[in-house]
Amino acid sequence: MKSILKKSFFLSVALLMVACGGKEAKKETAQAATEAVTSKTKQLDIEKPQLTFGFIKLTDMAPLAIAKEKGFFEDEGLFVSVEAQSNWKNVLDRVIDGQLDGSHMLAGQPIAAGAGFGRQAQLVTPFSMDLNGNGITVSNDVWSKMKPNVPKGEDGKPIHPIKADALKPVITDYKNSGKPFKMGMVFPVSTHNYEIRYWLAAAGIHPGMYTADNVQGQIDAEVLLSVTPPPQMPATLESGTIYGYCVGEPWNQQAVFKGIGVPVTTNYDIWKNNPEKVFVMTKKFVDDNPNTAIAVTKALIRAGKWLDEPTNRAEAVKILSMSQYVGAPEEVLANSMTGTFEFEKGDKREMPDFNVFYKYNATYPFYSDGIWFLTQMRRWGQIPETKTAAWYGETIKDIYRPDIWKKAADLLVAEGQIPATDIPATDGYKPATADFIDGTTYDAKDPIGYINSFSIGNKDDKDIQ
Repeated sequence: MKSILKKSFFLSVALLMVACGGKEAKKETAQAATEAVTSKTKQLDIEKPQLTFGFIKLTDMAPLAIAKEKGFFEDEGLFVSVEAQSNWKNVLDRVIDGQLDGSHMLAGQPIAAGAGFGRQAQLVTPFSMDLNGNGITVSNDVWSKMKPNVPKGEDGKPIHPIKADALKPVITDYKNSGKPFKMGMVFPVSTHNYEIRYWLAAAGIHPGMYTADNVQGQIDAEVLLSVTPPPQMPATLESGTIYGYCVGEPWNQQAVFKGIGVPVTTNYDIWKNNPEKVFVMTKKFVDDNPNTAIAVTKALIRAGKWLDEPTNRAEAVKILSMSQYVGAPEEVLANSMTGTFEFEKGDKREMPDFNVFYKYNATYPFYSDGIWFLTQMRRWGQIPETKTAAWYGETIKDIYRPDIWKKAADLLVAEGQIPATDIPATDGYKPATADFIDGTTYDAKDPIGYINSFSIGNKDDKDIQ
């Protein structure tokens, strides 16, 4: 804390002197501020030092909170305000309109904006904020009906992962009694929407299709999915408006603590080490402020690395519990942030990779991660027409910017902040993987083959040119 206060003092003085002095004074003051802040960080020529970033109250906004609270932004000569936003649409609109310089965002949002679904804009991400971190929770009543369908281990506890096959008879009962089965997710292009759809469809449960006339995505749906902002999920479940939801933490664990629901699976089980949130800026901002974009990325990479040091997680929980960040009780945040996850009350299990912020190259914006979201948009009809295989790669390369990440990481290596071995040798594509709950293989270099491998959803002509 003392070091942060010291940095703040020097930087405040520097800003005051810059405001009062001429061009030479500004240059000399900036250099002095650099030396005063840190001898390790090599500050760039920052085009826009004062920045405002947005976030939604979720655990995975942590890199922003840590970069600010631990002084990583200040080390780069950045003066950052971090502001909570009401919902994901507001986040998207405020970044596009320039009210926010950047934001914690759903991975699908910049992709959809560039691919033609929803509001159009040129957005880019140089930084992936985390892996995993979501869960699917159902009400106590639904769980009581699911539980008899779930295999049990020798200890009498449910065997995980729990597939949606256990939910299927419950949905049938609702249908036979004339009641639609309703579940919540956080946004049409959210990871949560695609994860809950994947989980349901893997059990033969149709989650619905999007069309030009049905933007709710409920055509042929056996489960009606609707949007609820993350912090409102537990209350919406408790009111009976929905019977389950897919959301990030701490809102699954909140249901456990309140005694209103039971998490039945996590997205780690749906897709092991799946990409979750990204940090997004407009293309114009990055083009106009290239050094600022690199500096922001440097600070966020350092924050991710700090977060994945196990000894730092308790402090991270304290920071995230602050009202200006997630604002949830420490014990709720700690339930998933410190290597465990609680399903039924008392059924707390080891999940060391539930929240990953740095290891497994978590911060690198892989093209293959982005292409997966494009395949799901096409699978469920958000992209209404067939695309060529080449289109997927071309589209994502305008949005995911590993070139910015690489410049930032190279500087961190030169400064001794991260080892060179933490920079992946990659063309931007991860190897094909079958680490999904249904065992289906995903190869980002064959997006059409992947789309066609599913029994539920759109099918495309693989030979289209």
